[in-house]
Amino acid sequence: MNAPGQLAPYACDPARSRGRRYPEPPAPTRTEYQRDRDRIVHSSAFRRLVYKTQVFLNHEGDLFRTRLTHSLEVAQLARSIARSLALNEDLVEAISLAHDLGHTPFGHAGQDALNGCMRDFGGFEHNLQSLRVVDALEERYPDYDGINLTFEAREGILKHCSRRNAELLEAREPQGVGWRFLHGARPSMEAQLCNLADEIAYNAHDIDDGVRSGLLTLAQLREVSLFERHRAQAQAEHPRLAEAGNERRLLHEAIRRMLSEQVYDVIDSTRAALQAHRPDSVEAVRALPALVGFSGEMRARSQELKAFLMQFLYRHPQVMQKMDAAQQVVRELFDAYLADPRELPAAQAEVALEGALPQRARTVADFIAGMTDRFAAREHERITGQRLLG
Repeated sequence: MNAPGQLAPYACDPARSRGRRYPEPPAPTRTEYQRDRDRIVHSSAFRRLVYKTQVFLNHEGDLFRTRLTHSLEVAQLARSIARSLALNEDLVEAISLAHDLGHTPFGHAGQDALNGCMRDFGGFEHNLQSLRVVDALEERYPDYDGINLTFEAREGILKHCSRRNAELLEAREPQGVGWRFLHGARPSMEAQLCNLADEIAYNAHDIDDGVRSGLLTLAQLREVSLFERHRAQAQAEHPRLAEAGNERRLLHEAIRRMLSEQVYDVIDSTRAALQAHRPDSVEAVRALPALVGFSGEMRARSQELKAFLMQFLYRHPQVMQKMDAAQQVVRELFDAYLADPRELPAAQAEVALEGALPQRARTVADFIAGMTDRFAAREHERITGQRLLG
């Protein structure tokens, strides 16, 4: 066991970072990963997350999660686990806060619609778009585009990538962030952890938001073993939670216990994997099977919860109706901007008008992906005269 605050040999050490694409002198008071985190927090894309959908559209209620609150919850969970495993907490926080920067308005419905629009122009992947945001689209520095994050932060942001896009990345940046997708390698343990913390966070808060919305009930959730065990224990220990008016307290206590069990399971399972493989460096981690993960039993229960949420929340008729309208907004915005780039702001219009059709389409996709829910709805109404949302 490492001393508190001491990094394990398999953790990412900022002093041994593979560096930034544009070399910079070190900061006098911050590590490289602390600088990454700070740059992400100060980015325009990060601020826009507050008005981007998680499950429920931004205008549907003030207490539902947004991409911003989701990212903060991921960071909190990931940092807690990282501390127990002697991983780099600053890098974990940076990756967690940046992982959804490229997400479209209207959640996965918006992503699917934009991917369909871009089918003939290379498609659209929100993980790749998050990397594109930090590498190219943010305009904050005089000498380069993007915010010039470290390799390790960029690697963690790119959780998934198609082979075609990995090949394009590798051509532009040999042995860079696309390399592992072509060679079956793993990312750092910090990146692995953020990927799992993302899943833990959204499963838990989608239960909370689903019940708050009225689309899920505590009675329905009793079918989910991961939730029901903790609900029953909480009610047995605190009988007054069964009384009318205490449903929210019971829900929160069950979710709190469920999150704790998942966190402890990840820590125990990861320690077992570390004991079995004994990696002595970050590079050793990259050559091994994934080390951060659930136990087999917890993975099965998590999958059961995900299937439940898919059936009863994400595919609920009320959610689907809103998502159908959201996809129409994205498609019609794309078609309008592509047909007449002068509808775009001046800077994007200039780029779109000067480029060939694929470049025009990518400029349009970048602009739409950066929109908040409410801006996209307003723009659609301005261009089409239709008010589909909010």
